[in-house]
Amino acid sequence: MIVVCGEALIDMIQHGDGTQRAAPGGGPFNTARALARLGVPTAFLGHLSEDGFGRELSELLVADGANLELATIGSEPTTIALTNVDDQGFAEYEFLVKNTSAPNLTPEMIPESFAGDVAALYVGTLGLVLEPMASTLVELVQRERQRLIMLDPNIRVGLIDETEYKGRLQTLIGASTIVKASETDLSWLYPESDYRAAADRLLREGVRLAVVTLGAEGAFGAHGDWRIHVAAPPVDVVDTIGAGDAFGAGILAWLYDHDLVRPELSLDEEQFRSALEYACLAASLTCARAGADPPWKREMAQRLGKQ
Repeated sequence: MIVVCGEALIDMIQHGDGTQRAAPGGGPFNTARALARLGVPTAFLGHLSEDGFGRELSELLVADGANLELATIGSEPTTIALTNVDDQGFAEYEFLVKNTSAPNLTPEMIPESFAGDVAALYVGTLGLVLEPMASTLVELVQRERQRLIMLDPNIRVGLIDETEYKGRLQTLIGASTIVKASETDLSWLYPESDYRAAADRLLREGVRLAVVTLGAEGAFGAHGDWRIHVAAPPVDVVDTIGAGDAFGAGILAWLYDHDLVRPELSLDEEQFRSALEYACLAASLTCARAGADPPWKREMAQRLGKQ
């Protein structure tokens, strides 16, 4: 099982024509749904609201196959993201977080230990920013670093104290097996380096696999002696919401399908390329429809020409 830790929220998506709609979101929430749809036993560890939006988020996780036994429910209203989508389909975000549900994941809500079938933890996005959730998850990662840890910083500059956040990320990088970041994330974290040099730096800091999402240009990965770029499958982009989350889930799902979810991760060149291609396909299919609506395993199989 893979445990996905962090926030679930509602995206209030503002379109260029002045309309808006409410859509479920949050990086870990999207990742948990994507993993479950891709056939991976998945548990969501986060704090949800008992309000209508919170019930919707819970029901969607369960409907997609994610386990909620590690989640908690509280009276705080659901966290809201205000999302503006431009005419190219790219999204920008503002967040309404004060006294809402997602940040209020406290150490008391974390199990004292996980079952033996928990092979990996995913952490990232606002889960590493908002307190007390951020401190709770840093402590959890340090405790569980004997498992595969996947880190997705998805940096939100307007929400962070840069010095504090960089220190937190460095702590987490040192405990992570996989770091998945966008080119923009890495240019913020390592402004003196291009994304290739930044990926190499992550490996020197102990990460086993560094993957960089490049939008329409696909993805780049660094692992051992391998440095691989793969193209993104062409699609008609509706929007990019949830694409990075689907990509991260795609990496983990490919590893799960090949019995490679382990902290001492080691791939050969063909395996590495296949994992990146699978993740790019998951992200591209997400871009082809509105909101964070990740693909199901059967859709991936159809695109890959399998039965």
